[in-house]
Amino acid sequence: MSATASAQEWTYRVRPGDNLWDLSARHLRTDVDWRRLQQLNRVADPYRLPPGTLLRFPVSWLRIEPAKARLVALRGAVRAQVSARAGVTSASQGLRLSIGGWLETGPGASATLEFADGSRLMLTDNSRIVFDRLSAYGQTGMVDTRMRLQRGRSSNRVIPARGPASRYIIETPSATSSVRGTRFRVSAGDGDRPGSTEVLEGKVQVGGAQGPEVLVRPGYGSVAAGGAAASAPTRLLPAPRLEEAGTQLASLPMALSWSALPGAVAYRVEVVRDDAPDELLFEASTAATRLRIADLPPGRHRVLLRAVAANGLGGEDTERSFEVSAHPLPPLTLRPLDGETVHAPRPRFEWARIEDAAGTTLELADDPAFERLRLQTRVEGQQYRPSEPLPPGRYYWRLASRDGNGRSGPYGDALPFEVSDAPADPGLQAPEAAQGKLTLRWKDAAPGQRFRVQISRKADFAKPLLDSEVEQPQISLDRPGGGRWYVRVQTVDDDGYAAPFAPAQEIRLPCRLCYAGAGAAVLLLLAL
Repeated sequence: MSATASAQEWTYRVRPGDNLWDLSARHLRTDVDWRRLQQLNRVADPYRLPPGTLLRFPVSWLRIEPAKARLVALRGAVRAQVSARAGVTSASQGLRLSIGGWLETGPGASATLEFADGSRLMLTDNSRIVFDRLSAYGQTGMVDTRMRLQRGRSSNRVIPARGPASRYIIETPSATSSVRGTRFRVSAGDGDRPGSTEVLEGKVQVGGAQGPEVLVRPGYGSVAAGGAAASAPTRLLPAPRLEEAGTQLASLPMALSWSALPGAVAYRVEVVRDDAPDELLFEASTAATRLRIADLPPGRHRVLLRAVAANGLGGEDTERSFEVSAHPLPPLTLRPLDGETVHAPRPRFEWARIEDAAGTTLELADDPAFERLRLQTRVEGQQYRPSEPLPPGRYYWRLASRDGNGRSGPYGDALPFEVSDAPADPGLQAPEAAQGKLTLRWKDAAPGQRFRVQISRKADFAKPLLDSEVEQPQISLDRPGGGRWYVRVQTVDDDGYAAPFAPAQEIRLPCRLCYAGAGAAVLLLLAL
């Protein structure tokens, strides 16, 4: 089926076997009689149509059907309402949205929608779009898509128009962009920032709240503040130039470095799938001229870098394709466990060995997105302890393996843990006294740990009666004199790191003459 543009008509070229009855049933509204089509086109025999003949279909006669949008990819937290009467739900791949529905991306999230004609819209983070019209003109290939970008940004790849009724229109609070077959970006604006339209391919008609529409050609953009007219087309900033010395895309974490561009006030970096450039994997904005990308899924990707001018228009893209390897696999984490609370300011991180890995990269951050990175280090073994103490709080850690060439594989899942400044409870049990000996027991620790035990008359432990290290969670000593004693236990790792002492425990022992007669039953244990 081929369609050519006419002012109010869609044109169909007859194929072998076509007849006017079937074509009318396929394309016309039910209230339009096929004889009207016969009369308009002066068809002598409705059952014998010469192949190659052009038939004219008035657009107003064509059948209009709902044409839902489909969510083909998403990243992060995305919410949706599939129609005006549906409830709000967490979006998932394959979700279909109809007129009156909306889609909303959270921080660090993105979503890609495909419409009935194959056009695609990529919604970046913190964006919201509402669907006002999602219709198809039967099987003509013409689709009418109209949306409102209430906040945020979108990138659009629009299939060329297949007839005069084809529409792809995006409204923002300050402007309307109407296209037929192009690639462009739209921003809804925010606060003092005007909305913008940036054209990369094709042409876009932009209209503001006042004044005439402006035609924006490739390499140009237009801005419009709320209530104002669309600006005259402005040349987009050229693509920035990557600096090879500071750019590393061979393995994770990746580094980008570029030369400052005159007229730029910021830069925007996006990573998309190389075979599906409408699916966003990473995005960031920065005023600097370098950026670190810590994590990406395996596969072949493309990085896009553009400058942003003072008027808010994003410029031309610099593009670079690269590969993220799925190997070597990340190691299995051992300690700290998921959600564990550790009572050492310098906790030890441990993991299993990966057969084809020559080393490990460890990252420690204050947030699960690893934007507030506290530590990144390369380790040759399977253990690491920070050189500086960590303040109390919640942290996240993750690992990636490195091969013999120094190339990193993907990071494993990030695990949260807590650092507490409260000393760990050693679980000291009631003392036992028998046959002139005093025995103390406490709960066992992790494999490889030993214990330092101190017993003192005074709570400051300045002059302890006993200060000894033992391998097992118990110790026996000659019975000390009766009265009040203080006991505290400290764990010592096999690398020599000593955790803070646990809270001191107070024990009261009877007089020496009482030991033989009453044994352990006369002992009292009081926790401070």
